[in-house]
Amino acid sequence: MLNREQMVSEIAREVVARLQLRLDGKSAPPVAPTATGDGVFATADEAVKAAAEAQPKVAAMSLQDRGRMIAVIRRICDEQAGELGRMELEETKIGRLDHKIAKLHAMKFVVGVEQMERIQARADASGLCVVERAPWGVIGMVLPATHSVPTMVSNAINILAAGNAAVFSPHPAAARVAAYALKLFNREIERTSGVSNVITMVAKPTLESVAQIFHHPDVALICVTGGPAVVKAAMQSGKRVIAGGPGNPPVVVDETADLDKAARDIIAGAAFDNNLLCIGEKEVFVVASVADRFKRAMLAAGAVELDSQAIDRLTKAAFTFEDEGKGCARAHVNKDFVGRDPSVLAQAAGARIPDSTQLLFGETAENHPFVQEEQMMPFLPLVRVPDVDAAIAASLRAEHGYRHTAVMHSRNLDNVTKMARAMNTTIFVNNAPSTGSLGVDGPGYFSHTIATPTGEGVTTPLTFTRERQIAIGGGALRIV
Repeated sequence: MLNREQMVSEIAREVVARLQLRLDGKSAPPVAPTATGDGVFATADEAVKAAAEAQPKVAAMSLQDRGRMIAVIRRICDEQAGELGRMELEETKIGRLDHKIAKLHAMKFVVGVEQMERIQARADASGLCVVERAPWGVIGMVLPATHSVPTMVSNAINILAAGNAAVFSPHPAAARVAAYALKLFNREIERTSGVSNVITMVAKPTLESVAQIFHHPDVALICVTGGPAVVKAAMQSGKRVIAGGPGNPPVVVDETADLDKAARDIIAGAAFDNNLLCIGEKEVFVVASVADRFKRAMLAAGAVELDSQAIDRLTKAAFTFEDEGKGCARAHVNKDFVGRDPSVLAQAAGARIPDSTQLLFGETAENHPFVQEEQMMPFLPLVRVPDVDAAIAASLRAEHGYRHTAVMHSRNLDNVTKMARAMNTTIFVNNAPSTGSLGVDGPGYFSHTIATPTGEGVTTPLTFTRERQIAIGGGALRIV
């Protein structure tokens, strides 16, 4: 029988095997050693201990001083967005440069110390009670390859606002850009605040370093952003976990929708960074009575439709199939196609498309792999359904109970209410692109960690605090 540490190591090996991105038809090259210093350390133990030394200093800061640290990070993201975005794209080979840059500029939407300024208190003749939001300490954080620096930054803003420090474990396919950015942040934070190593990482992330972070006695809380395997590995640590898990966001378009706006919004969300966002529209269920008009609206908005033969060719290239017996085959996403440009998908489909194309789409059956798998490619499957009730039922099946994100385009409030309650997702968007839910041209607020498996939702500084109640008896007070 494996002990807990051995079990975590085994699961971690599965995580890396599943998440290792394949680039340009080859496995991702090993990450070259990154020079240490400015928060980057040779070992997990050194990284955690440095963060543990910095954390009490962060906790002792005023909110204004923490806000100045966060302002440094935001400023660097704005000033270096082009360089950091280019470095991330060159290292991972997935997504779009303009959208990687936009994600870094969007760090101004992440909630900071302003959320910590709220005071909860009660006073009467019995005494005074103040509820304080206390930091956890050092937080171990796992980053995905899909949004390495943006996830680091949104998490760093949240945890520093709350008085914590963090040790990050980037995905090996995006570790170099993470180290480069972390050094920039730490260097400038130390120059302006005098505190070093408020966020740290290991120069070369490995299976062993991830396990060491999970089990290190100085790590009080774990936050992971990734799929089910990495979440499971974190859960085996025996520590409190905040987990951003998978999603497969469905979209419903009913007969009352503004079809032209719906098409523009869906393209904007599904095409963003070549559909790498976990909130991005992944499949559309459209009521049959408006399906043809909706397709024309998609074409008018710039999307390109693939016919059934082209979709078949793309499917054979974009998925591998594992025989599970009894005539059943399980689809697995081919990592070579994740986050790649529409032109790459079109070539595999044997189709010609304009260079300006942001999104491909085409009709499929509900059980198609592109509908049922979180495929993260700029191809959107479209499924006709008889009515809105059938659309909602199909959305529930395709979302697989992840409770992540669902989208609807409807002007019927009863239909909107019905779908929102049925889906019970962390994020529900109506009549807007999915990106509007995170404060980008919309009313939400921003983070790259959306904790669906553990229920915290879109993370904020309060997510990374402990509630501490301070009670003072009436005998020690003069209540007027």
